[in-house]
Amino acid sequence: MKLLDCPVIGKRPISEFDYMGEIRIPPVDADEKTWSEYVFNRKGAPCSLREAWYHRPTGRWYVVVRNTVTDEIEAHVDISEVQYELPA
Repeated sequence: MKLLDCPVIGKRPISEFDYMGEIRIPPVDADEKTWSEYVFNRKGAPCSLREAWYHRPTGRWYVVVRNTVTDEIEAHVDISEVQYELPA
């Protein structure tokens, strides 16, 4: 069984989590080409990414830095660090 080693709640079965994707700040006032690049294109290179994960049993969201090569969780990120202001 694959485990996700969450820095907050410890090692849990990966089946308890939903992967919600890489955390990226969307472009503001983007033209159609820039928006489509943001939506459809990713680097895909092996690296460390900020990702959102949802833990179903507790109903908590986690943002972690995960190494895509080793599949290890390197850090837990406070949600205030990934918030951004929407334009008025």
